Amino acid sequence: MPADSSLVGAFPAPELDQLFRFGYDRLYAGDFAGCIHGFQVAAAADPANGEAWAALADACGEAGLTDRMAACYRRAVALEPANRTWRLTLADALRKCGEFDAAHALYRVLAGERSDSATVRLGLAHCLAALGRQDEALEEFREAVALRPNDRDTVLALAEALAMAGDALAAVELLQPLARRHEDDAGVHHALGRCWLALREPAKALSALRHARDVADGDEAAPMERLIAALEAGEGADLSAAYVRALFDRYADRFDQELVGKLGYAAPDHLRAAVGRVVPAAAGLRILDLGCGTGLAGVTFKSLAAHLAGVDLSPRMVEKARKRGLYDELCVGDVVQAMERTPGGWDLLVAADVLVYIGDLAPVFAAAARALPQGGHFAATVEHLPEGSALEFALGITRRYAHTEAYVRRNAEEAGFALRLMESCAPRREKGVPVAGLLFVAERAAG
Repeated sequence: MPADSSLVGAFPAPELDQLFRFGYDRLYAGDFAGCIHGFQVAAAADPANGEAWAALADACGEAGLTDRMAACYRRAVALEPANRTWRLTLADALRKCGEFDAAHALYRVLAGERSDSATVRLGLAHCLAALGRQDEALEEFREAVALRPNDRDTVLALAEALAMAGDALAAVELLQPLARRHEDDAGVHHALGRCWLALREPAKALSALRHARDVADGDEAAPMERLIAALEAGEGADLSAAYVRALFDRYADRFDQELVGKLGYAAPDHLRAAVGRVVPAAAGLRILDLGCGTGLAGVTFKSLAAHLAGVDLSPRMVEKARKRGLYDELCVGDVVQAMERTPGGWDLLVAADVLVYIGDLAPVFAAAARALPQGGHFAATVEHLPEGSALEFALGITRRYAHTEAYVRRNAEEAGFALRLMESCAPRREKGVPVAGLLFVAERAAG
């Protein structure tokens, strides 16, 4: 980043020691603008001084100017490439800027030089997770914890990675001793509560979340209050709305990258093609996107819509969907309640990879029947539980439900639907393997 040469004149015949002293005085006083000014003048006065660029980088970091921090550390490292501290801080800054490939490459070099650095292994793990390389990320998180077993942030990072990988039990086993050591740490107990939710242990989740709320400061308690209220209302008996909301709120920022890139998410495309086969001339429809997430199905179905609405349990997902500018209407809430608010108000209901978070589909089909007029359509995907299974639907180790074809058919017909299409599909991949799914398009019959 070139220094602003107009600032050099702010100090007559600038002395570097004076400029450094001024910069650090301003830093300790909390005057970040003055601090940046002083160090920028120092860098302009002696552009080959790596320490000046590093000090300016730190000042920018304190002011929240992460992009400028990374640019200044690039200059410092270019001047003194052997300075390990600056290279590590540059890697951290690149990661915070979202330059994950560049950060990953630098962390790899640093790990090669010193494999026993927990800080480097943790940074490497975060980069791998952001790049969708979850298995490799987990290994690095584990290495970081092995090197720093009592570090709160390192253990929390591994626990979250385990929970996201579907191993909430391992996350709980990791968090419980940490929670005993950190009785007054709201973040630790909040994480423990979310993991108990993933394990369908609402009583244990409620205990951990209440403890987290009681020791939390100010606004930190708000997300815990929402989960507690949902659990106290009895939502924890199944794969609860509270769990799904918490999961996708945390997942929102990297949802599109992981779902499309890593998991090969294709449910919206499969449904769009199926609707086109059942209703070839479909256009000008009132469409409700159930569990809209960040709006991936909205992108696919927008061309058919005169009015496109979406609903999702996760406020952060809805925020991401709103930024796409596709939807005429968005709300945060339960899909069944959303359908029941507008009887006969929709021509097409779309549920792409959403029913996997609901076990009993009878209320969904009943609400869909009320939301559609005669001739309206409901298009959705489910994960396929093989026929002949002892159960009609079951919660798998991935924390998603699978349903038998016979169960889906029966519920659709009992709610007054005629199934126009039912076929196998692969809505996504799991660990590189296509997931066995079903898609259906059901038409609201007369009556």
